Amino acid sequence: MSEQVNREGVFVPQTDSVWPQEPDQPLLQPKHLRQVVVDENYPFIDKSFKFFLWRNLIYAGIWTLVFFLQHVRYGIKFVGLKNLRKNKALFKNGAVTVCNHVYRWDFLAVVQATKRRLWFPARAENLMGSDAALIRAVGGIPIAQNFSGMKKFYEAFDFLHQKKKWIHVFPESCRWTWYQPIRPFKRGAFEFAHRYDIPVIPMAISYRKPGPVRRFFGVKHPLITLTVGEPIMADKSLSLKQDSARLLKECHERICSMAGIVQNIWPAGN
Repeated sequence: MSEQVNREGVFVPQTDSVWPQEPDQPLLQPKHLRQVVVDENYPFIDKSFKFFLWRNLIYAGIWTLVFFLQHVRYGIKFVGLKNLRKNKALFKNGAVTVCNHVYRWDFLAVVQATKRRLWFPARAENLMGSDAALIRAVGGIPIAQNFSGMKKFYEAFDFLHQKKKWIHVFPESCRWTWYQPIRPFKRGAFEFAHRYDIPVIPMAISYRKPGPVRRFFGVKHPLITLTVGEPIMADKSLSLKQDSARLLKECHERICSMAGIVQNIWPAGN
């Protein structure tokens, strides 16, 4: 790995975490409370009325409570929201948002920035823990555990794209809490963008040191800034492999730059 070089003034949180050797290895594993088989028989898109009510209830709580708590707890600030407003016409058929995965509420920060209900690929293991119902309600679609299940997984996203829904992907694949370098990206997000001919919106989470008032009340975690970059368009003149590699590299570079990183220790992809 190369040496990490940040712009002057970039705040890097200090943690006691021991980072895994592999960048896509989870820092924490959810405690398995149930067994879930994600195969071709799994309801990737739950069309039941019960789920409809549950999803609407959860999002009502997100709009009214969680957004407020993001400001109180994490002092969240948004930079670059104009890039969503001025490029609105590009998003008429949907979009893919991508972001580094660094704290428990980072998906909700993306929801807050876009003001949209998003859908995202979720690790099947996370549906075996205590957050399973919430993950499903906010838009999590588990990655299938076998080949036939993967066909249904992609059909679910085909259905969502037909409805012009937005997709979110954490291309680092798992959360490393308060980690500052940007880890290598997986291609999945960028294959979605090429397949559906929709733009990728890069977003970067960076950190600020908590002020004296928060420190007085014992706040040790950093404050959050979410920066929204210019959308990057898919290029259908290229092959899926060529275009997803291009999008991956460009998004990784932009997210590093928006996070205040001059030279990142990890490569763009692995």
